[in-house]
Amino acid sequence: MEKRQYTPGPALPPAKAVFLFALICAAFAGDRVIHTAHSQAAPTPADASSPQAELNPQQIPFRIVYETYRRTEGRGNWELYMADADGSDRFNLTRTPDVHEMYPVVSPDASKICFVADELVNATKIRSVYYMSIGGTDRVKVAENARQPCWSPDSKTIAYTKGEFDRYTTTDYATKGLFFYNLQTGQHKQHPNKDLLHLYNICWTPDGKWFIATVHGAMGYKHTNLAIQADGKKFFDLDIEGCRPDVTLDGAKIVWCPDERALWVGDLNLTASGPQVTNKRIVFARSGLGTFQQQADWSPDGKFIAFGRGPKKGGAGHYPVAVGNPAKGWDICVGNLDGKWVRVTTDGSHNKEPDWVPVPPLRR
Repeated sequence: MEKRQYTPGPALPPAKAVFLFALICAAFAGDRVIHTAHSQAAPTPADASSPQAELNPQQIPFRIVYETYRRTEGRGNWELYMADADGSDRFNLTRTPDVHEMYPVVSPDASKICFVADELVNATKIRSVYYMSIGGTDRVKVAENARQPCWSPDSKTIAYTKGEFDRYTTTDYATKGLFFYNLQTGQHKQHPNKDLLHLYNICWTPDGKWFIATVHGAMGYKHTNLAIQADGKKFFDLDIEGCRPDVTLDGAKIVWCPDERALWVGDLNLTASGPQVTNKRIVFARSGLGTFQQQADWSPDGKFIAFGRGPKKGGAGHYPVAVGNPAKGWDICVGNLDGKWVRVTTDGSHNKEPDWVPVPPLRR
């Protein structure tokens, strides 16, 4: 890498220096993140959760599946739980004390869940991709040393990435290539672009023509989100930094997180000559430096967003957002596009990676 020599520029006049210092202080005050290129003239969302009168998750006609770390048969273990949108009527879908299940993604037809599992194979820890029925039965292994699965719009194919290395790692972007698994034939096929690298949090758009994914330190990018042709080799920078993109079922909106401080939404246009995101704005902010929020997921009707939220220190020295890393004190939250949100789990048992289930709650 070329080394560049730093040459100091001329000192700022005192008045300009004071103004610049004030601007920097304002940028770091409280919770807000200043992105002048993306900001919209909209009210800043509140950091505190909203009263139930303002947002009542009992009225949301869907369920949520998420990963959580708790004791199973006396052993600490990652499991997949399902609950109503208000956190009630929850139950353990997996119940496997010897296998860690994480990163659940529900098929569009609500019949299955794909996920990753950390397990021992020949005394070696690996991460694999599986799918199972929506009730937790009929588990099928898709691929070993694989991660980041998502569903095709017709629920007949799972896309996934392979691990960049043979050794186990929880680094989210340690991926290489993009592959397709056909549930009916059991056949695997690689994406036409065989140079895809360091992709994660992959979404297959409802029209089946694009993947939206984060890229980190590869393909000519530092850290951004791309639109990748599903059947071609082209890809486009969406000019939204950060990670964890998710797209509404009508393909009209996208949510992402630039820096764990705020969740942003924008209008997604995939019909232009180059895909783009417009009308970018913050929906959920956070205050202080000790709280993270991430892992946003749109509800089937596009009216609500589920996300994980908790202390930065919940990772016990590890990055708590990464799949497989501890996240003590984290809970699942649900919010609307007005910036109002509530916690729907309250035990702080490493509750992360929510995904909506387009089926009615049990109480209905």
